[in-house]
Amino acid sequence: MTRLKFAQGRWRGSAVLVGLREGLLAALPAVLTVTLLLLATQPAYRSLISSGNGWTPYAYQALAHDVQAYEISRLRRDLTPAQVAFTGQMALSSAIAPAQFGALAEVERLGEARLSRVAALLRQDTLVSLSQASREAVALNAQAAEYARGVAGRYVRQLARLQRILIGTAILTGLLSMLLTARALIMWRAERHRRTRRETRQREALQFASHELRRPLQSLLLASDLLRHADSPERQQYLLAMIEDSAAQLASRADLTRLSTLYLDVTLRVEATDVRTVLRPLASARVSVALPDVPAIWEIDRDRVRQIMENLVENALTYTRGPVEVRLRVSQTSLEITVRDHGPGLPADQLESVFLPFERGPHGQQDGHGLGLPLVRRYARAHGGDVTLAPAVGGGLVATVRLGEPPSPLTEPRRPTLFE
Repeated sequence: MTRLKFAQGRWRGSAVLVGLREGLLAALPAVLTVTLLLLATQPAYRSLISSGNGWTPYAYQALAHDVQAYEISRLRRDLTPAQVAFTGQMALSSAIAPAQFGALAEVERLGEARLSRVAALLRQDTLVSLSQASREAVALNAQAAEYARGVAGRYVRQLARLQRILIGTAILTGLLSMLLTARALIMWRAERHRRTRRETRQREALQFASHELRRPLQSLLLASDLLRHADSPERQQYLLAMIEDSAAQLASRADLTRLSTLYLDVTLRVEATDVRTVLRPLASARVSVALPDVPAIWEIDRDRVRQIMENLVENALTYTRGPVEVRLRVSQTSLEITVRDHGPGLPADQLESVFLPFERGPHGQQDGHGLGLPLVRRYARAHGGDVTLAPAVGGGLVATVRLGEPPSPLTEPRRPTLFE
């Protein structure tokens, strides 16, 4: 028990580690995508922050510089009239060329300064008008600087929004990748579970088949050996009939195309049968068979009921040296067969557990497989009934088989065979 718990603990720990590993592998695409997007967008983000945006107020700065330079030149006495005129022409040419001022309408909406007013004041060409033009150009330059800051803020916000969208897209893509990876993993594990279950069912069916082939094979070998020494035609005919019956049972129990429907998902081939004809051959020196005088016609699968009785009688003969009694009772709604032995019986807590595969009673044979009673119950329940074990009055054990109305095989959907 300690080893079992230790093995289960190790298996759970291994499963957790495998799950953690698969989760990290599934999350890797998302982490890698987010990292690459961050590395790709950060340089552009820092560049816009440090160097501004694509729009610059250079034209507005140049206008303010030219107007102020012309105003100063008018006040200087060391300049020639031609130099002063050239400076004024430069200022006026800047003021009367609005095409070079980007986003002029947006800049002028930010304050009272206007480019046209600067040009008009320059045309007046007086010291007072030049002073006013200088103040107007400086104010217009301030408005342009404010507009530039707003544009830069919008650029940064748009870039941040783009960055969030890209990261969100990467996360969604990563999540989708994780889901697809998880789906593939689940499908792979489900397929592995189905394959393991199919292989387990195959082994189980083959074990049941091996168990059920043993009796007709032994009977066939015995009859073949006796046939060599038969001293009368009647004896030979009897042994030949025994061989034919054993061969038929071998064919019925070893049909590889029907192993699943024979031993796992039991499907019956029922027909109206006098149950007495199935029970009568069980009689022997140690087995007494009590049958009603009238025919007991019932819808059964003859071969499967024969297997039920052979297993029960064989168990009874194995676990007791005394007689075994088989009795048939029939009513309008059920058919009941009892097999009673005079052996040591079973403890009360094992009367149900022996119907589990590979479970054997305390007096079971060491070379047995514990498959007979589970198969008996499957066949009985497939007939709409069941089989139970109970202590017999006076000692021993009594097995009771009840067969109700079985389901019609014609109405059942076709099941895939074991090896499909």
